[in-house]
Amino acid sequence: MPVSIVIGAQWGDEGKGKVVDLLAPQMDIVARYQGGANAGHTIKWGDETFVLHLIPSGIFHDGVTCVIGNGVVIDPAALVDEIEQIEALGYPVEGRLKISHNAHLIMPYHKALDQAKERWRDAEAIGTTGRGIGPAYVDKFARNGIRVVDLLDRDGLRKKLTAAIEEKNEILSQIYQSERLDVDAIVDEYVEFDRLIDPYVTDTAAYLQDALADGQRVLAEGAQGALLDVDHGTYPYVTSSHPTSGGCCTGLGVPPTAVDRVIGIVKAYSTRVGNGPFPTELLDETGERLRAQGHEFGATTGRPRRCGWLDLVALGYTSRLNGFTELAVTKLDVMSGLDELRVCTAYEVDGKRTERFPTDLRTLERARPVYETLPGFSGDLSDAREMGDLPAAARDYLQFVSDRVGVRITVIGTGPKREETLVA
Repeated sequence: MPVSIVIGAQWGDEGKGKVVDLLAPQMDIVARYQGGANAGHTIKWGDETFVLHLIPSGIFHDGVTCVIGNGVVIDPAALVDEIEQIEALGYPVEGRLKISHNAHLIMPYHKALDQAKERWRDAEAIGTTGRGIGPAYVDKFARNGIRVVDLLDRDGLRKKLTAAIEEKNEILSQIYQSERLDVDAIVDEYVEFDRLIDPYVTDTAAYLQDALADGQRVLAEGAQGALLDVDHGTYPYVTSSHPTSGGCCTGLGVPPTAVDRVIGIVKAYSTRVGNGPFPTELLDETGERLRAQGHEFGATTGRPRRCGWLDLVALGYTSRLNGFTELAVTKLDVMSGLDELRVCTAYEVDGKRTERFPTDLRTLERARPVYETLPGFSGDLSDAREMGDLPAAARDYLQFVSDRVGVRITVIGTGPKREETLVA
């Protein structure tokens, strides 16, 4: 039962969308298993560029069915807008997209709470996108959430929403001094969403289980990265779900015995958006160069990303955590032109050297990177189609990473476009 999982091996923004787009033609189904519209998976082909937020990155390939699993929290307005944009490009969505009836919905009060709480935290803000992801997951686990299936019962939906909005209005107005929300307007809006998304609603867990039994190939994609996992990431500066491989099984309803391939996506350097510890962060000209050359600005928010050297302590941790069977290294071209390349191979914490990644915040904040330095390389890599086309120093850099992590590198990004990819 072949399920392949694509996982961000760092703090997100590793280029998962491009790798999924590359692998999709080999698959029957591409399925998203967690997160929400805070994700931004950028696809570039020819003169076209498109940023996907909810719909899986296989939607631009004929014959591929896309699934939004039960582990995703869905903003209906963002979903409908995305469907319309994709169809405007000439790619049909109806009949090719299936949405779990058990997926939870992001409501206007989730966004209002997310933004109000970040303002209230002020200097201690997590750095969320303000899209309501965290509050939607809070309601899910508090058993107060609104699911897609709830849209089917109009009377029940109105009653459930009215109770939820009245409660959230008290929190918004009394604690955060924010404006109250209009109950009737929200109910009417979501009844209309029901009509628009009804053709896509499916028992996706059953659909995927039947597909696997029939021998179909499934590619599962997460959002964000493993270091933002709510249990295994740099808590509390994390996302609200599980981007790790375990999240695939619960977020789609597929058994772990079905997974036979786990691909870790890692940039040739490191980036992070939002707050939280970042041991290899560069606050100098090299960091600014990586940001400029790599166009390191959030696809969803536009926020500048923090940049630094590649951290093999963190990568080794996420590799063991997820069971990577292979690595895809993206944005190798961004490193071209640097005289030397530094790679973090250990930390020093309170005078002691360690190669273990500490997941408690206070320890990680005290970690200082221990670097090894490799020769740099130069030249345009965009035409490279096999390993021999790369400069020797670039090949040595990739081999160094592979040897230290103990995982083979099978895909190398040499530019932003679909065709600027080397399959090793």
